[in-house]
Amino acid sequence: MRIISGQWKGRRLNPPKNITARPTTDFAKESLFNLLQNRIQIEGSNVLDLFAGTGSISLECASRGAQDVTAVELAHTQQNFIISASKQLGAKNLTVVRGDVFKFVPSCRTKFDLIFADPPYQLDKLPTLPDLIFSHEMLAEGGWFVLEHSANNSFQEHPHFVEERKYGNVHFSFFQ
Repeated sequence: MRIISGQWKGRRLNPPKNITARPTTDFAKESLFNLLQNRIQIEGSNVLDLFAGTGSISLECASRGAQDVTAVELAHTQQNFIISASKQLGAKNLTVVRGDVFKFVPSCRTKFDLIFADPPYQLDKLPTLPDLIFSHEMLAEGGWFVLEHSANNSFQEHPHFVEERKYGNVHFSFFQ
């Protein structure tokens, strides 16, 4: 896993072998951030990374100068890796929350400029995530919600859906 841009550009981080997360590939992550740079100013933004896994997206946003990044991850191994990587890089703008996304979202009162979610592709509740985010009004004015998913899901009928991009087996749906 590598940081693509920002203050830690090119830094490689090696998640432990026993990690159960499926990190977003470098190719898909680079493509995602190329799209995002035309839609949102990451520098100075408030970012929420749900199902943070290895923290790849969180650390990328922190490297690019996000004001505040919150990574929510339930698995202890993944959470520890994000904390360790954050310390190794000296990230002062990254907070790791160990918790269930479906409990965190209703209790969160913060608005975010960017919300990214990369749930397990087989998660039964995956199709409910856009409604969960929008029903709790978590996006700041002009903010974006990006959901990573497989080809088994389509969100084109969702009222906040903007577009879908595909990179191999990775699909990103964008909502506003």
